[in-house]
Amino acid sequence: MATMDTNLMLVILMILALLAVAVFLHVRRHASHTLEKRFGSEYGRAVDEFGSRSKAEAELKARQKRVERLHISALSPGDAARFDAAWKTLQARFVDNPKGALVEADLLVRELMQRRGYPMGDFERRAADVSVDHPGVVDHYRAAHEIALRDRNGEVDTEGMRQAVIHYRALFADLLEVGRPAEERQLRSQS
Repeated sequence: MATMDTNLMLVILMILALLAVAVFLHVRRHASHTLEKRFGSEYGRAVDEFGSRSKAEAELKARQKRVERLHISALSPGDAARFDAAWKTLQARFVDNPKGALVEADLLVRELMQRRGYPMGDFERRAADVSVDHPGVVDHYRAAHEIALRDRNGEVDTEGMRQAVIHYRALFADLLEVGRPAEERQLRSQS
């Protein structure tokens, strides 16, 4: 009888251990899916950069925590109107001075990021920070920056400069939003 009780206890413990492993794997998969959904293509980029999902996910979670501590704020309607007008002016100047418009687009995006509360560290840190609240446009930021770097070496024609300004515009438009950043970030971190 004692052997049967011991065997039954072992079977129960094995079932519980298997259930615990299944729950752990499900929770981990759900967390991975949530990060992948939130960061979009940036998730895949991070996996490629860090060489594994676990390292990439740790980096993305660290970004979230870092950005949550920042004081990212919405623009006032007046600031948004000023930035919007500045963008329209630089676009109008593109025809006469594409190189100057590209430089100005980069500077205007940086100014907007700084005004919103993003720190102005190196480019990779800025892109990482932006990816938390604006994952859909961080690829545009990276593409524009890459073209701007090539332009400094004289390797970009007018069409390339135009493409860079279009990429900057995508990020600019997303950053220009008036009203929701802290609330959206809070909702995203809860999902």
